[in-house]
Amino acid sequence: MPKYPFVSASVKIPSLLLLFITVAACATLGAQELNEHYGKAQVQARLHKADSAAGEFFFDQVKPILDSRCISCHACYDAPCQLKLNSSAGIDRGITDVPVYSGKRLIAAQPTRLFTDQQTTEQWRAQGFYPVLNERQQTPEANRSASLLYQVLQLKQQHPLPQRAVLNPAKFDFSLKRENHCPAVENFADYASDNPMAGMPYGLPGLSAEEMQTMTRWIEDGAPLGDLPPLSAGHQQQIDNWEAFLNQDSAKAQLVARYIYEHLFLANLYFNDLADTPDSRVYFKLVRSATPPGQPIEVIATRRPGDNPGVKQPYYRLQRHSATIVTKTHLPYALGKERMTWLQQLFFEPDYSVARLPGYEPENLNPFKTFRDIPAASRYRFLLEESHYFIAGFIKGPVCRGPVAVDVINDHFWVFFVNPDATVLPMLDGFLEQQTKNLRLPGIEGSNAGVLSYWTTYSKLHRQYLLAKADGLKQVFKDNPIDLDLIWDGDSHNPNAALTVFRNYDDAAVVKGLVGNAPKTAWVIDYPLLERIHYLLTADFDVYGNVGHQLNTRLYMDFLRIEGEYNFLKLLPPKERVRLRDFWYRDASSRLHDQLYSYKIDEIGKPDIPYSSANPKEELYKWLRYRLRAVLDQNYTLDNPAVTEPQRKALQRLQEVQGTPASLLSESTILLVEGDNGADKLYTVLANRAHLNITSLLFEQDNRLPQEDSIAVTYGISVDYPNTFLRVREQQLPELVAAIAELQTEKDYRRLLDRFGVRRSNPDFWQHSDRVQALYRRQQPYLAGWMDYNRLENR
Repeated sequence: MPKYPFVSASVKIPSLLLLFITVAACATLGAQELNEHYGKAQVQARLHKADSAAGEFFFDQVKPILDSRCISCHACYDAPCQLKLNSSAGIDRGITDVPVYSGKRLIAAQPTRLFTDQQTTEQWRAQGFYPVLNERQQTPEANRSASLLYQVLQLKQQHPLPQRAVLNPAKFDFSLKRENHCPAVENFADYASDNPMAGMPYGLPGLSAEEMQTMTRWIEDGAPLGDLPPLSAGHQQQIDNWEAFLNQDSAKAQLVARYIYEHLFLANLYFNDLADTPDSRVYFKLVRSATPPGQPIEVIATRRPGDNPGVKQPYYRLQRHSATIVTKTHLPYALGKERMTWLQQLFFEPDYSVARLPGYEPENLNPFKTFRDIPAASRYRFLLEESHYFIAGFIKGPVCRGPVAVDVINDHFWVFFVNPDATVLPMLDGFLEQQTKNLRLPGIEGSNAGVLSYWTTYSKLHRQYLLAKADGLKQVFKDNPIDLDLIWDGDSHNPNAALTVFRNYDDAAVVKGLVGNAPKTAWVIDYPLLERIHYLLTADFDVYGNVGHQLNTRLYMDFLRIEGEYNFLKLLPPKERVRLRDFWYRDASSRLHDQLYSYKIDEIGKPDIPYSSANPKEELYKWLRYRLRAVLDQNYTLDNPAVTEPQRKALQRLQEVQGTPASLLSESTILLVEGDNGADKLYTVLANRAHLNITSLLFEQDNRLPQEDSIAVTYGISVDYPNTFLRVREQQLPELVAAIAELQTEKDYRRLLDRFGVRRSNPDFWQHSDRVQALYRRQQPYLAGWMDYNRLENR
């Protein structure tokens, strides 16, 4: 008996032609005709055990195609039509024409989080999702004719991409604000007639004959889906240990567990005590359940992790993450014996008590009130020692999509942290207790907030907080020097002490280390700022919230950015603080100007740092590099030992390019450098857009300064949404760098792509993509996931 009895061993690739002719004669049928031919739609049972013939075929043959050709656009919140193809549950759920991201809705939308808001396909149908697979009579003909997935794949086979480098913009809309068309299979014939170039993958080459054959046979047999294999005994033991740790009875333990959950709910948790390889690693999500450990999980679905769970006692459980890992949402966080010991020391050994657990009233969305019983020093250490994860939380979480979300940060800046052993820390608990009201965040207003009604309120609260902070620091620094001891050195071993953030138009990335040339701005983050960044942009943010909720989040982030920058400025001489502030906020709006100048940045005395040049900021960067020299992560820098000397020299020259050439480059480019004997390397070339200031909500282009644009190069892949692919032999790398440096017009850039680019229209695009993804996994095995191609340019 064949291993896959539902796949005909006699089918040959040439027989696809006959199949396509047959299908073409049987055009997509309307709803009434589908009902007459194949019966009414009814949810099908598609899930098969992993070790069954159907399950093995799905995992061995079908899933690799979905992963490498489909989830590049269909895996995240912004997946067209909310079609998520990176899990069996997402495939079966299907599509909806309701978008997740919307800056126009006046009322918050109903959440549609996979694995959270509904648990069955029937429930998703009741919420308005319709299928991409046939739910009528299960015959090969019906499974083709009534499968939207098959129809869109077949449409691309019938109408392949035109043989031209740049696709006609009149026929292919790749803009981020393009309208998503989400036809049901019942009306797909009319849609296909009007949009013959809308086949999938959209605006990319179609599946190969072999891939189409595999997908066709799978669909014909009813599109069986594979369930995940059972967990190992080792994994189950780890789950039992951690669920016991997180569900202890004492009030102190329950408060700590709530704090951990509200900070790790987005994490892809894994057990680093087990011998999992990157390819076999099993991930988990920390969820609240109505059921205790030992019973099946009943997920408590609330908009935010701090919302009222609706049960007397929520239990914190580890739910297996069953979706393919994609870079946009991948936030790995290790659990193990060492982590548990650290948490025990951090939260349970300090001498404090919890007399009464806080409730879930809206005012308890203020973390400084909810968790005030836990010492601030413990909370800061929890955030600080994994700062990359927490900063990445707002980079990779749902808030960070769309220019209104990320035009609040510069395109390139460095991040440092206040030393947890600094003089100011012992008095932090008392200060936070006094400032609890001023530290309120706009998330407290809920998901249906007023559009601009809260800006004045929160600007006043923030101003009062900073004035109180400035008064406190003046007293502290009256008897203590302002010097580099204020900056955390990673305890001489922790690389989270220095981070680099890159913004790429409507997305961003954060990496460890000080990457690229010295940036225009930098932040110094203390505990209250780090906690508010997490709650504003991650824990309190509802991606389904109304326009007021989204706008208030964006406006408040202006304050947090300014606060981080001002913390950095305090390390500079007073006159230089003022000069740089004025330079960073050239032509700021009058409203923000008033806010900026209400913060007194020159009242604190001169720092005890030996400045000796006319450029104190560059000196400060030098001193900070020296202080952090033992912990600076080099993985993304051109000093990485894996970078060959010829490549390092050429790419360092590329980082010196500024102005027009940088402004013509795509914001994020994946560069494949082909070495001898297969020694290929991947780099990310980032074009940093310069601005007069970062304060505009809607008219960012009015603040652009193309003459100040710059370039940064990272080793490996440091973006989630690449715009462009370049490919070059190592011997040609100096020629590529010279060609970029000489760019003056869009025609010049097009000629560059003609020579070195792999455009989305290239017939070999998927082969190049496969090569890049494989190398990505080899170079960065623990961080790699599938990249998102929704931002690929058409130039």
